[in-house]
This record gives sequence, structure tokens and C-alpha cells, in this order.
Amino acid sequence: MRWIASLVLNALALMLVDYLFEGFTTNGFWVALLASVILAVLNTTVKPILVLLTLPITVLTLGLFLFVINAITLMFTQALLGEHFVIEGWFVAIIAAIVLSILNVVINKLTRD
Repeated sequence: MRWIASLVLNALALMLVDYLFEGFTTNGFWVALLASVILAVLNTTVKPILVLLTLPITVLTLGLFLFVINAITLMFTQALLGEHFVIEGWFVAIIAAIVLSILNVVINKLTRD
């Protein structure tokens, strides 16, 4: 049940980022929910591999490169969803990854209690 609540809250976070940034577009709640599911799968499977492969640069940048890895997972999600989930450029993806990371901290606090 907590996992479903987390997915719904992440979808709402994606919609908030859509509202805040012009270059980040989701076509409604259901697309945001599907993007949330895809991001959860990518964060479980692909992200640990990317973190391991980029560990030297992550250590060198004191962990800031993790935002780039989050942006890469967002771009993978965009590639899978096509025209329904659009991120216009890497700068928007990195800024969206930073905002989503902050929102995910809040979401995790809400769903863990």
C-alpha cells in the first residue's frame, strides 16, 4: 500500500515539476503515473549500475554527479514514453532532477511514517 501511495505522490511531484518548468511536459495524471512507475523500475535496475560505473566522478564532485544520473533516468523515461512525456534538453532534465530529488525526500518522509 505504501508503494502505491509513493507512486501516486511521485506522479503528483512530476506534475508539479511540469507546472513549474516550461521545458518539462507531461500529458496528464495517467502519463505522470506511468512515468512514476517507469522511474521506479529504472531507479531499481539501471541507476545502481550507473552509480557504480560513475563512482570516481561522483566522488570527485562530492556526490553532485548523482543529479546527472537522475537526469539520465528522466531522459530514459522520456525516451520510453515519447511525445507524452517531454523534457526539452539536459539543463531542464538536471534542474527537474534536483527538484524531484527534494520532493522525493519529502515524499519518503510522508510515506515512511
